[in-house]
Amino acid sequence: MTTNTAYAVHQIARPSGFPTARDFAYAEIPMPRPAPGTALVENLLLSVDPYHRGLMDGGEGGFELGAPLEGRSVGRVIASRDPGLTEGDLVFHREGWRTHALVALGSGGTRKLRGHEGVPLEAYLSILGGTGLTAYAALTRTAALREGEDLFVSAAAGGVGTATGRIARLLGARRVIGSAGSAAKVRHLTGMLGFDAAFDYHDGPVGEQLAKAAPDGIDVYVDNVGGEHLEGAIDVLREYGRIAWVGGLSLYNGDRSPAAPRNLFEVVHKSLRLEGVLVRNHTNLQDELEDFLVPHLRSGRIGTDTTVVQGFDHTVDAFLGMFRGDNLGKMLVRIDD
Repeated sequence: MTTNTAYAVHQIARPSGFPTARDFAYAEIPMPRPAPGTALVENLLLSVDPYHRGLMDGGEGGFELGAPLEGRSVGRVIASRDPGLTEGDLVFHREGWRTHALVALGSGGTRKLRGHEGVPLEAYLSILGGTGLTAYAALTRTAALREGEDLFVSAAAGGVGTATGRIARLLGARRVIGSAGSAAKVRHLTGMLGFDAAFDYHDGPVGEQLAKAAPDGIDVYVDNVGGEHLEGAIDVLREYGRIAWVGGLSLYNGDRSPAAPRNLFEVVHKSLRLEGVLVRNHTNLQDELEDFLVPHLRSGRIGTDTTVVQGFDHTVDAFLGMFRGDNLGKMLVRIDD
């Protein structure tokens, strides 16, 4: 890379089903120059996330073809005309999937990182980033998990799933149960992350496996999948149980899944509560999240739970690998020089 050149990932075609490398291109672009009120950031870490897939179909709020993709990123200010930012500041922003970006403090979610001593940079895009904030909001606000309750989380080896398991344990959950997509991930959940039980959803009907893992039922379900997982959880939830619906991996890429669980009326019969979770509605919890988790990160009680792919030119590989299930925890890209 030179001082006059930056690089970006462009979407050049609308995916039909699962995205492929042919839907993207790496573009060389002029180095941005900060205007008054903006700062130039050299990105250090990029996030690839499941929600990107929906935006790739276009439409209102979707990605434009031939333009850099939006995404969460952590970078360092290298030139600033924003009075709130100085050279060397670390910032979180959403102008990712490129090596350099222009940002403005307070615009589009841009904020200066608090820079907690002893906390690795990866944490700000995982357990202290959008995935951790999603999990924290789902558990403390949407589902209002109480000490001694039992929790089930789907896609438990992914970014939001691992964060949910970590945070639920810190909040005093009695049993934490997860589903994942391979035997290795199941072993990771129970052996490394401290889940009380886990199962591979490929091994049989989700409802049957969940009922076996939680014979006495569950109180809270954090749903990252939808479809059969949601139907199975509704069957196993106790009366007055709560569902925090975060994502729908079973619905992405044109996958065939039931439009609605066949047992949906059980929500009424059991007096269940089902509520969606959008992280953008909970950004006010960021400082609360960090105050809660940073002591545990420093002590080593919890980790960042990330899979880091090295090199900007592997951004698309990381994104596609996430959908194949190549990651444990949050999938990130570290940009190198």
